[in-house]
Amino acid sequence: MKKRQLGSSQLYVSEIGLGCMSLGTDITQARTTIETALDQGINYLDTADLYNQGFNEEIIGEVVKGKRQDIILATKAGNRFEKGKEGWSWDPSKKHIHHAVRESLQRLQTDYIDLYQLHGGMIEDNIEETIEAFEELKQEGLIRYYGLSSIRPNVIREYVKRSSIVSIMMQYSLLDRRPEELFPLLEENQISVVARGPVAKGILTNRPIDQLSTSIKEKGYLNYQFEEIQALRSSISDQLLNGRSVQAIALQYCLASPVVASVVAGASNTQQVIENVQALEEGTLNTEELNWLKKQTKLDVYEQHR
Repeated sequence: MKKRQLGSSQLYVSEIGLGCMSLGTDITQARTTIETALDQGINYLDTADLYNQGFNEEIIGEVVKGKRQDIILATKAGNRFEKGKEGWSWDPSKKHIHHAVRESLQRLQTDYIDLYQLHGGMIEDNIEETIEAFEELKQEGLIRYYGLSSIRPNVIREYVKRSSIVSIMMQYSLLDRRPEELFPLLEENQISVVARGPVAKGILTNRPIDQLSTSIKEKGYLNYQFEEIQALRSSISDQLLNGRSVQAIALQYCLASPVVASVVAGASNTQQVIENVQALEEGTLNTEELNWLKKQTKLDVYEQHR
């Protein structure tokens, strides 16, 4: 498994990361899934304190004991919740972040977090206070680096300008190319993209088109009508596969951008982990193929949060 440097940090993350939100609550199955990922060469695990109200972190902490030095562990904070109660509230304050990191460290059974990410962000936040909180955690040695998990251009630009973030987690795929407008800015500032949602809710896999969700069939996906999705899948199958899976095309498209350090793919079982890794090994896309894909898809931009 190839690794890429995460921004200007000393962290080198596997090109495929394990998105842990999909692990579920069965500890035995989650253990098998995580251990399979590690065996396949994945070293980057991404979670958040909000997932299952901290239980996701607890599972990871239990599984990675004794393997901590081999893993790049990323988690997130900013959504305040009370265990056992539904819902959460946005709280990027210094007080909350200092409290949240200690809770996460306890659940993860570790004394440091490699990448601590703000789980959202709004332009109305006291951004300076939030940055100070992360910088203080770095100085204390509780986190090694910090990043942002956000798709809002106005928030991203502020953190690029004012902070020392090393990464931004963004939804990015062939069907959601909106982040590409920010790539030159991020590359110039040595900030990596961690891509989530690379297979666009299963659209960009070999799953039969009639097995996609009712919501996608009725409403499409983002700016794509269902008929457009069908046509794109058909075109990719006719023109581009050459023995590769649709999933391989989707993952390799994301990784074709040097600013992308890792593609975080969710998995709830070992088979899905193996499929993700195998897809990565099916070969890179050449310039001609990349250009063809760009012509077949839409280069939209974010209309809000400018």
